[in-house]
Amino acid sequence: MKSTPYNKDIKYKEAYQMDTILKLEHIRKYYGNGGNITKAIRDISFSVEVGEFLGIMGASGSGKTTLLNCISTIDTVSAGHIFLEGTDVTEIKPKSLARFRRENLGFVFQEFNLLDTLTISENIALALAINHTPAGSVEPRILEMAGKLNISDILNKYPYQVSGGQKQRCACARAMINNPKLLLADEPTGALDSHSSQMLLSTIQSINAQLRATILMVTHDAFTASYASRILFLKDGEIFMELRKGNDSRNAFFDKILNVLTIIGGGQSHVC
Repeated sequence: MKSTPYNKDIKYKEAYQMDTILKLEHIRKYYGNGGNITKAIRDISFSVEVGEFLGIMGASGSGKTTLLNCISTIDTVSAGHIFLEGTDVTEIKPKSLARFRRENLGFVFQEFNLLDTLTISENIALALAINHTPAGSVEPRILEMAGKLNISDILNKYPYQVSGGQKQRCACARAMINNPKLLLADEPTGALDSHSSQMLLSTIQSINAQLRATILMVTHDAFTASYASRILFLKDGEIFMELRKGNDSRNAFFDKILNVLTIIGGGQSHVC
């Protein structure tokens, strides 16, 4: 298995030579105060290349969700810096965060977060309306994105009339419709059955390949992670190991992922 313990200084320098879109420098996140401090993230540095599909894995309590929340500006870091295309997101003022997220980030969550009173098309259109997209270009953009995600035939249906997999593809369309610089996916297949999960992951992989979308996905599931091109494994708030798919088949990459999870398995904490 071609995997090595993660040397953040060497790996970071290598990644920085590429076309970097996201860069984390010595991120730390602590909760509590005084003598009761929980170190959710101890010291994490890495970069993400434009068009890369990066997976973040780790046991419960490894810090993966905390890390995603810091990157998405939902939570703040205790120390360190996060740069998105050169902008230090840790320095953005609170009143400007909503606009920053709206203009730069796309989100796909385990829960679909669709409005049942709106059609699939209208749910996707919401993202365009919030960004003040000219009315004349809304429908063409929805039709184009729906075609790419194979949901053109359900645009006039309501969320309660379609399957879980179709709902999640609608959520992907909504997340991608404004061409975000970074798509953040938090356990995107968590609420889906195996067939719907496979269809969604193929869709996300196509978004990555065809639209050159940069994707950062947090998951605990090895099958889901096998669709990524690179995986960082977290343990106790630090990067423990890195795997790159390279020329491996997805099945071979899946086996390597399982091997790493076996190594880092066990050890629970209350930090998610």
